Amino acid sequence: MNCKEESELTINSESKVKEDIRAIVAEIVEQEPADIEDGAHFVKDLGMDSMMALEILASLEKKFKIVIPEESLPKFTSLNETTNIVESILGKK
Repeated sequence: MNCKEESELTINSESKVKEDIRAIVAEIVEQEPADIEDGAHFVKDLGMDSMMALEILASLEKKFKIVIPEESLPKFTSLNETTNIVESILGKK
């Protein structure tokens, strides 16, 4: 595999993670995935409450087979932030 192929694989993996997270968030906040913008604030823009946030945390842990430290929960403010956290944890596996 050359550098370009590895780079494309990484980009595809990252976008797959983001789209999986988008689908989880959309299901929990009862919106269409296409309506969840990357930078939309979960509480202010999507009306998410603390129970929904915990549900997302549990769903992410199950989907990606990871453990997310509870102190990370306040950092889950948008799709981009959540994706960064999950990808960081996945990178440490």
